[in-house]
Amino acid sequence: MRSGWRQDLSASLVIFLIAVPLSLGIALATGAPLQAGLIAAAVGGLVAGLLGGAPLQVSGAATGLVVVTAELVQRYGWRATCAITALAGLAQLALGAGKVARAALAVSPAIVHGMLAGIGVTITLGQLHVVLGDSPNSSALENIAALPSQLMAFHPSALLVGAVTVAVLAAWPRLPGHAGRWARTVPAPLAAVAVATAVSTGLTVPRVSLPRWELQALPALPDGPVLGVFAAVLTVTLVASMESLLSAVAVDRLRSERPGMPAGPAGLDRELAGQGAANVVSGLLGGLPVAGGAIRGTANVKAGAVSRMSTVLHGVWMLFCLGLLASVLELIPLAALAALVMAVGVKMVSFAHIKHVQRHREFPMYAATLGAVVLFGVLQGLAVGIAVAAFLSLRRLTHTRITVEAERDAHLVRVSGQMTFLAVPRLSRALAHVPEAADVVVELGGSFMDHAAYDALQSWTDAHRARGGWVTLRGRGGQPIAEPASSHVCRPWTPWRNHHCTRPAEAGSAPGQGGGEQLLGGVSAFQRNTAPLVRGELARLAREGQRPTQLFLTCADSRLVTSMITSSGPGDLFTVRNVGNLIPPPGNDGTCDSVGAAVEYAVEVLQVGSITVCGHSGCGAMQALLGTVGREPGAQQTPLTRWLLHGRPSLARMQRIGRLGRGEVALADRPVADDGERLALVNVMQQLDHLMAYSCVARRVAEGSLQLHGMYFHVAEAQAYVLNPRLRTFKAVRPEVLDAV
Repeated sequence: MRSGWRQDLSASLVIFLIAVPLSLGIALATGAPLQAGLIAAAVGGLVAGLLGGAPLQVSGAATGLVVVTAELVQRYGWRATCAITALAGLAQLALGAGKVARAALAVSPAIVHGMLAGIGVTITLGQLHVVLGDSPNSSALENIAALPSQLMAFHPSALLVGAVTVAVLAAWPRLPGHAGRWARTVPAPLAAVAVATAVSTGLTVPRVSLPRWELQALPALPDGPVLGVFAAVLTVTLVASMESLLSAVAVDRLRSERPGMPAGPAGLDRELAGQGAANVVSGLLGGLPVAGGAIRGTANVKAGAVSRMSTVLHGVWMLFCLGLLASVLELIPLAALAALVMAVGVKMVSFAHIKHVQRHREFPMYAATLGAVVLFGVLQGLAVGIAVAAFLSLRRLTHTRITVEAERDAHLVRVSGQMTFLAVPRLSRALAHVPEAADVVVELGGSFMDHAAYDALQSWTDAHRARGGWVTLRGRGGQPIAEPASSHVCRPWTPWRNHHCTRPAEAGSAPGQGGGEQLLGGVSAFQRNTAPLVRGELARLAREGQRPTQLFLTCADSRLVTSMITSSGPGDLFTVRNVGNLIPPPGNDGTCDSVGAAVEYAVEVLQVGSITVCGHSGCGAMQALLGTVGREPGAQQTPLTRWLLHGRPSLARMQRIGRLGRGEVALADRPVADDGERLALVNVMQQLDHLMAYSCVARRVAEGSLQLHGMYFHVAEAQAYVLNPRLRTFKAVRPEVLDAV
């Protein structure tokens, strides 16, 4: 608990130092009183931090609402803007109560990122004028038109301060050496503003002015058409909500990637309600609109925060700053804050997002939204983006091209576009041109297939195969598509000796040579046929980490394929294999540490719920142990003979009741074949006893949180047997439901 408090305290100071210059800069960009940015940061930390559903989200003055707020201040005045902020907060509270937060995320990311990029362009154009020593105009087009004359008549002092700010922002994260590592503990925005303030000493430049907070700064009802006020409230509500929810999702993803953090997604409806409460309070106190910020939230996670206390403490520090540091803040030149906000605006145009939307063929939505936001405004830009998205979706649904080409080996049916019920008649006409009993490849180039199209394609495929034809499905680029199966099945595989994908060994080569070629051939076949089918699941496991529920201890014999006999896949089994499936008890020599370490890791770290020891027929280790009967170990020992010494307790156990060990262990369905099989069965039971010698295993078995199982697999019969420890009997596992053993 104390460690968590220390981490939260440290993180709160980091985000406080980031939020102070950023809040002042956002207030400057909107034309609001500068203390309004600090009020928004304090309220965001205290109210949204306490009530929100994303614990590590940090809220403050909304970056995405800079353009909207600036327009509201110019049109209605500051006090009316505060009232609009409070009304938008009430709307967010209603949306949170209606549990519509997830629906807000249904808006295409291309539209959202296009909107943020358009806001970023508008912010950058406006703040560039401040850096040049002038004030911004009311629209992006006016700022562009006035830029040439402003460049000819810039103010050198303001430009110097702005250039220093941008240079420090860019260079600070790249400071080299030990001293640079210590310097980087200070956030780059704070360092940039501090250096620019020091450089501006003695220069005549406009600086921060923080008038005392007075009662007349409280909100007043807007004086204007009701429809215009409603549009303003709607715009603030939508933009603040989407910015907060997207930031909450991003911060929650970062939080989940940190080891030791509690699992569970962010409560988005609660977060939306928390943001609404913060906007109501901020508006009533004369603060800017509040929203969650990805910049501050990411910094909070990276600073090591573990709970919402870091956000709340950051709000407390903002209150102290408002009351005690006003004289210090008034030393900051406005050009430094403008340069800081201009850099934030540039980052809002993310090239990573542009590449992403291009990959998904959504760049028209992104570009249309960006351009409309710059030209007409945020709400109009969102409307244009949604209209373009609807048009493209309809176009994709209705423009499906289907062709049939007769190739040398097969007929190729190529589908370009989405497969909906509208395309079923064209699909049926095209498939009718395929000859009976022909080999057919159906290439699906779209990303969507509705139920009507699926039924039509599946019915034709079944009928064509019934008439002796062959059909395979593949996606764009030739990637195979797995057809749905009625049950969990294991398809036949091709033994290496029959692989057509491997190069034959050179003539005259000895047996066993060419194995490397076979291995590479198998890997190549995996990359071509299997990797596309499992890549999504493996990516999920790589992202979330392994969480197996079973520890499976078995022999290293190549005929024992654990995933096949257990119908398991990646992430299901934590598997340990060695010669003879032996588990030396603790206290043996250090050569056994690898098995003991695996047991300890599975039980203590992975918290598996069961451990299975699996022996098998024809085990070479058991045959070798039987060959030592009546002989003492020789003086010359190899690693293999030393390892097999750990199997002698199993051999002694089999010999205790007699030479053949009758009555010690049995198969329920048939007699034990020979001493080799009997020893393999006894060995499973002996290794289960060795497991109980591990304190971690014994403790969890006593608690009831861990179960031990024995299994025997007969290779020739492809039959698994499960141990009933009370009866000392192995019972065959049948396809029907397994009785309790």
